[in-house]
Amino acid sequence: MGSDKPADTQLTAAQLRQVPPLQPTPPAWTSTVRADFATFLSDHASCEKKASGMALSVASHYPDRPVLLSAMVDLAVEELAHYRQVMKLLLARQLQPGGDVKDPYIHALNGAIRRGAETFLLDRLLVGAVVERRGAERFALLAEALAGSDPELARFYDDIAASEARHWELFVHLALRECVADSADEDTLWTRLAELAAFEGDVVTNLPLRAALH
Repeated sequence: MGSDKPADTQLTAAQLRQVPPLQPTPPAWTSTVRADFATFLSDHASCEKKASGMALSVASHYPDRPVLLSAMVDLAVEELAHYRQVMKLLLARQLQPGGDVKDPYIHALNGAIRRGAETFLLDRLLVGAVVERRGAERFALLAEALAGSDPELARFYDDIAASEARHWELFVHLALRECVADSADEDTLWTRLAELAAFEGDVVTNLPLRAALH
């Protein structure tokens, strides 16, 4: 299933048509974030740091899969660069970042990952795709909301949204590469991605809105 060829980071048009939609973020999320932007920035920094750690964790678990390993190392570096950028935003505003706290959204999604040897990697990659896709959606919403009042910050979040979009496609692409041997496996992958997207929608619906990414 895996190989040593470089991983493409984009899905084909046919593959993109297989990707299930996410439930849209409520409009009130953006106003909640803007009402307490300092708290949101601190949470954003924490999310980027945790995303880097997650990528390194995947890399450390699969040293025998060179494409996956390389992709996760690159992703960890990029997420850490985002962490540095957000920390600079916090410090420029003379804000002290808060400590890391458990993210109920991530906790719920990680709880949906099956632990069997044949399903763990697939679920971990697909959960990563769902999380990054939600991030892409929400950062884009924030960029749009900031465009009139702070164009520079809006451009920053537009760039972050584009990065998250690349990331979720990468996760799906890696799942296809590392976990699919035949058409039956691919059908299973798309079915599982739809299940996780639906589960994520329920999680988003049931969590209270707060000045945080999730």
